[in-house]
Amino acid sequence: MVQLDAIQKRILAEVADLHEVPAGAYNFRANGQLAGRNSTAHIEISSKADGTGIDIRIAPGTKNESVHIPVVVSASGLKETVYNDFYVGDGSDVLIVAGCGIDNCGRQDAEHDGVHRFYVGKNAKVRYVEKHYGSGSGGGKRILNPQTEVYMEDGSSMEMEMVQIKGVDSTQRMTIAELKKDARLVVRERLMTHGDQQAVSGYRVSLNGEGSSADVVSRSVARDASFQKFDACIVGNAPCSGHTECDSIIMDRGKILAVPSLEANNVDAQLVHEAAIGKIAGDQIVKLMTLGLSEQQAEEQIINGFLK
Repeated sequence: MVQLDAIQKRILAEVADLHEVPAGAYNFRANGQLAGRNSTAHIEISSKADGTGIDIRIAPGTKNESVHIPVVVSASGLKETVYNDFYVGDGSDVLIVAGCGIDNCGRQDAEHDGVHRFYVGKNAKVRYVEKHYGSGSGGGKRILNPQTEVYMEDGSSMEMEMVQIKGVDSTQRMTIAELKKDARLVVRERLMTHGDQQAVSGYRVSLNGEGSSADVVSRSVARDASFQKFDACIVGNAPCSGHTECDSIIMDRGKILAVPSLEANNVDAQLVHEAAIGKIAGDQIVKLMTLGLSEQQAEEQIINGFLK
């Protein structure tokens, strides 16, 4: 494994909770180059022939194993697009940890665009964690544009945790999913923007199989003059159940646009959407201030609890 510098190690800890080389399969990418890789008996990681990304193949029946594929960028001016395909075998049960961190101390923008495609086999279970983080004192922007595609076979399930709470100047996230019979998708998004940051999250989930279900929930906080857009659509093409929810706190001069939508193409599709945007209640702040916190500390406590 290539030796990472102190900045890259800090970013790795932020986006993947890694302080040392993990057990199991992993692929580390730093400043556009491979920094370390390990496959296991049941999980094979290989580079694409055209050099645009990696293929991760998880054998059928694999249980209690994990894959870590974090990306760190500390070079100002770097812009890259990678394509990672996951082939999850029937009946497997795995944890996949991704994420990207950018530390930009220069004047040029740094950008990482990642396209992740998941092919989830019959009765397989996947827990997917993706964290985005930005830091650095330079004038260049930190830009992350993830695209996720999920194709789920009969009886499969996938839980997705999408987190971005600091330092990313611009992000456009798009997630599409197609579910077959009895497949289940759960998405939990946590997002905070500040300064002049912009974040757009789009979801389109197609419930194509009988008994399929989806639950897409976003919690977000917009501070300062930042802007957020949440655009989620659940399409019911069979007897199914779907729910999408956006719950947001707006502060300062922030702006939030919530666009939840539903498309029912089957008489037995049961679909629900919810959206709520509001400021922090004054009585919550007062209550915490009576316990000895300052107004700023009280706000931070409320936000931290909201985004958990």
